[in-house]
Amino acid sequence: MRQILFAGGIALAVAILLTPVLIKAFSRQGFGQEIRVEGPASHQSKRGTPTMGGVAIIAGLWAGYWGSHLIGIGYDADGPSASALLVLGLTTMLGGVGFLDDFIKIRKQRNLGLNKTAKLVGQLIAAVLFGILALQFPGATGLTPGSTNLSYVRDIATVSMGSVVFILFCYLLVSAWSNAVNLTDGLDGLAAGSMTLVLGAYTIITFWQYRNSCERDPVTGCYDVRDPLDLALICAAAAGACIGFLWWNAAPAKIFMGDTGSLALGGLLAGLSIVTRTELLMVVVGALFVAEAASVVVQVAVFRSSRRRVFRMAPFHHHFELAGWAETTVIIRFWLLAAIASAIGLALFYSEYLADIGG
Repeated sequence: MRQILFAGGIALAVAILLTPVLIKAFSRQGFGQEIRVEGPASHQSKRGTPTMGGVAIIAGLWAGYWGSHLIGIGYDADGPSASALLVLGLTTMLGGVGFLDDFIKIRKQRNLGLNKTAKLVGQLIAAVLFGILALQFPGATGLTPGSTNLSYVRDIATVSMGSVVFILFCYLLVSAWSNAVNLTDGLDGLAAGSMTLVLGAYTIITFWQYRNSCERDPVTGCYDVRDPLDLALICAAAAGACIGFLWWNAAPAKIFMGDTGSLALGGLLAGLSIVTRTELLMVVVGALFVAEAASVVVQVAVFRSSRRRVFRMAPFHHHFELAGWAETTVIIRFWLLAAIASAIGLALFYSEYLADIGG
């Protein structure tokens, strides 16, 4: 438990102290955000706000994870694990893709960076590497970070995919989650605040998996998850980094996370869902991101088939802005939705445990 607190505290400190340094450096270099012309008129005043703040989140994540291991020597965790390093690697690779996207936007002074093909190729490479490696590194009991079975709260024994389909499934999850978080990152602090709530829920989930690990105590209701305590450190560090960044990103934002942050955080959710064996549960916990992505899909599908719009603008947080809601009202209410989704996900997770042990 101490290491989890260390991870979150160190990450928060690094992010909250590094972000203003980035604000000054990026402002000096002219690394300002371009704004969609067709977006809400109130957003045009944000043009030129420094972007690529996701660098602080990724730095905080790495610092929190490694710092907790250095300070926590002699406590519960044995050391860096395969599962945690794989998730860190996936997060950082997607952050790199996002950084290139942001950098191109800045250099060409437009709202479009990497084209769709280049971005998908970057996501594909990261996902395939993650998928292949997730089936390696068996632990003491032969358990690997990833599983070829679809999972809800634990593996569903009747739904096995095979190695090739599993790797394709990894790509689907990585692409879906990274794009979903990217679409949500359209208002000051919306993505960072929502991610904090989701990661807080997953800190609890992974710690519970550790306390009831089959490797520690193979009893009814235990979890076959490799390295759950180390994954709890990742979740706590990421949550702390998001909070530290949110201090500067809250409305009115002094800096945006950009694709550097949103793609990295989406990759983090995808990786966590796979290594914690909770791919379907993540859909519930991260329901706000799912809804944001779904609103774009629905808008495009309906417009192409009927030339009509379901929402004034998609993603649908802009719909409420155009309906007259203040930006801060939209943000706070969406944070509440993210909190509700996280609470429901935790309730489902715990109810499955009670049902499994016959409680």
